[in-house]
Amino acid sequence: MLKLPRRRALFEVLLAVAFAGAIVIGVALGLALAGSRNFVRTAQFAEHQPALPTRVLDAHDRLITEFFGVEKRTMVTLDEMPRYLIDAALTREDRDFYSHHGFSLRGFSRALWNTVTAQYVSGGSTITQQLAGHIYADRTDISVRRKLIELWYAIQMERQYTKDEILEMYLNEMDFGHNTQGVGAAAEFFFRKQVKDLTLAESAMLAIQLARPGLYSPIKNPKSAKIIQREILDQMVSLGYVAKAEADASFAQYWAAWDPTRPNSTAFFDREDKAPYFSEYIRGLLDELLVGSYDYLRDGLVVHTTLDLDSQRVADELMGEGIEDVNTRYLALNKTRVGYSNAAFLPLLDFLSFGLDISDLRNRERTVSSQARSYYLERLNPLVEMASNLFDIQGGETVFTAGYNRSRALTARTEVQGALVSIDSRTGHILAMVGGRKWDRTDQFNRVVSGRVQPGSAYKPLYYSAAIASRKFTPATMILDAPVVFMTADGTTWEPLNFKGTWEGRVLLRSALAHSMNVPSLKVFDGIGFDAAIQTSSRMLGVTNPAEIEERFPRYYPLGLGVLSVSPLEMARAFATFPNQGREVVPLAIRYIEDRNGKIILEPEKETLAAQARKGESAQIISPQVAYIMTSLLQSTVSEGTLAGAASTVGGFERPMAGKTGTTQNWSDAWTVGFSPQVTTAIWYGFDVGNRSLGVELTGATTAGYTWARYMKSIHRTLPVEQFTKPPTGLSTVSVCAVSGQLPTQYCTNIIPEIFLSGTEPRVFCELHQYESSRTETIEGNLRRGLLGTDFFGTDSAPSPSDLLQDAPETGTGNPLLD
Repeated sequence: MLKLPRRRALFEVLLAVAFAGAIVIGVALGLALAGSRNFVRTAQFAEHQPALPTRVLDAHDRLITEFFGVEKRTMVTLDEMPRYLIDAALTREDRDFYSHHGFSLRGFSRALWNTVTAQYVSGGSTITQQLAGHIYADRTDISVRRKLIELWYAIQMERQYTKDEILEMYLNEMDFGHNTQGVGAAAEFFFRKQVKDLTLAESAMLAIQLARPGLYSPIKNPKSAKIIQREILDQMVSLGYVAKAEADASFAQYWAAWDPTRPNSTAFFDREDKAPYFSEYIRGLLDELLVGSYDYLRDGLVVHTTLDLDSQRVADELMGEGIEDVNTRYLALNKTRVGYSNAAFLPLLDFLSFGLDISDLRNRERTVSSQARSYYLERLNPLVEMASNLFDIQGGETVFTAGYNRSRALTARTEVQGALVSIDSRTGHILAMVGGRKWDRTDQFNRVVSGRVQPGSAYKPLYYSAAIASRKFTPATMILDAPVVFMTADGTTWEPLNFKGTWEGRVLLRSALAHSMNVPSLKVFDGIGFDAAIQTSSRMLGVTNPAEIEERFPRYYPLGLGVLSVSPLEMARAFATFPNQGREVVPLAIRYIEDRNGKIILEPEKETLAAQARKGESAQIISPQVAYIMTSLLQSTVSEGTLAGAASTVGGFERPMAGKTGTTQNWSDAWTVGFSPQVTTAIWYGFDVGNRSLGVELTGATTAGYTWARYMKSIHRTLPVEQFTKPPTGLSTVSVCAVSGQLPTQYCTNIIPEIFLSGTEPRVFCELHQYESSRTETIEGNLRRGLLGTDFFGTDSAPSPSDLLQDAPETGTGNPLLD
């Protein structure tokens, strides 16, 4: 019976000793600090700058996302906070806040007791002390010294600021868990709303995060959070802040709407991001540009980018639909092939497995195992993550993480991905970027920037431009599309095929490119040589390092069919050279960066323009005249070539459009890259890993082409109609025979206008129709003479074909591209 009073007496003695010691130490510390150079002056408080996220804005200053590190903060004034929140915070942390002078004698003594005895009974710091410790002390240091430092700074803050200012700073500074700092970021993360819209129960839930962030998280520990939330609401009722009926109703409404499936994450992964692939691209650029001078996770920078959120929204929508459509079509085609295979071979495998007792051939067991694995990864693994987070299951994270890794590996081999990047044809401003099927924690690979896939026939225009510049070829050059064998320097031979193995015979270069014919293109490639083709195409792609050029551009003929590795961003850059009159286009994502006070600290756009100006003529990759001819050739792809079908699905374009499709030899990658005078867009569909085929039906024209047409049609609705810039000199337009590409004669029935570099116009009249006409006239004349001559009627035989062809021209053209 005497133990209790004795313990109480002992506690009071120790409390008195602690208090007296605190006073002595505090006075001594105060005198020491007052006499030092580090004495806290009024100005020092004003110098404190809380960590703020970096805001990323689009070209029209609309928010894309925010970057932050271990803390996410949105500043909110006290006037914007609901009274519920203020009352809940005071109830939880400091009921005497408006009556004390920065510290509570009882609370401070209790805190000292906790520190000395290494026990935790309850917190003892006032709101002012907590704020002072957060800003000026190391709160991980559990010592008397740290408590005294907090006390000192708390007293100074009370002298410098009003109570409302301290409370506002406190609610904006403190940690609320899940990488959120301040009530603004906490309200956004926990409840997806602004502070002013918080309910009573939500305010209480935020207030309980202040003491020990994460311990009572409604996401991580909902059961514990619910108990403490109820306690705070009851205390608010007892203090007269709210009526009991109101507290009960708000509490019930909160838990009725609670989502138990929300994963345990941080504000970073849960942040709103209207262009996640682009944002991560920006993050990488900031790492390079700032180089330690600023911390973009804390310094509250404002990054003004080139992105257009309107174009991004269209890109997200159409790429989502496009990837879904391609996957559906791929699975349907694959199912047909697998269905045939199953029907034809599985019964045979079953027979062999049981007849010869080969267990590995028992497809039924494999099928069941595969189905079980798919069911777990798709249906059960997300539930494992939810249960692990909800009930804090030991080892749960290891299980569901392994499941996600397995799912990622399967997806890379079986799921069609896609990428889109759209840039300004003149400035290189990146307007939209979609780097994959879906941005989430399991897939953040940006295929626009980091993807390395084969461009297929989309590569052809790059070396066609070198061919036009060489003056050896013109849009009217006639080439024979027929089987041919190429021999490399080491003596190996290669016989390419056209798509589906068809041949067209004699074609003009314009038609060969528009319809993506392989053999005519390879004859062009062979005609200019590897050096010219690689030099021009590498510069257009922005690849300038000699070692990288040697590695990425193999010197064998399949290079002419796009057997090299490129990214969609590189392809967009290359094609933008054409509407930009042959000058290089450097993709640009950041215009300028401001610090938290609005001062411009970096101007990447201005620096890029200055660098291009210093290059002078070396920035001119191809001449404006060659660029215009290439643009004209690629317009034919849209009007009559492989993009004509896609263009027709959107009702055509009421403005100039040009582009090129691309499909790799095994149909594993499907491309379309095209442009208007204002915008250049590259789109790719394919698989991340392996050499899987989309199938012969899924080509660049039938997949990426349709998405490209819809996207370009949509984003141009608000843009003025412009024409491609035609150089005033250096070009000429000549009428030619549509079959031979030579000057038309009276025998040519199809005559078209064609554009040429001045001096490369055809000088010879159409030999093809002239020969055919002369041949026909000779045959008819000889036949007429033979039919009417006396010798014929006096004999029993008709004239032979050789007799009829006497004096007719010999066959052959003397052109190696034709014969």
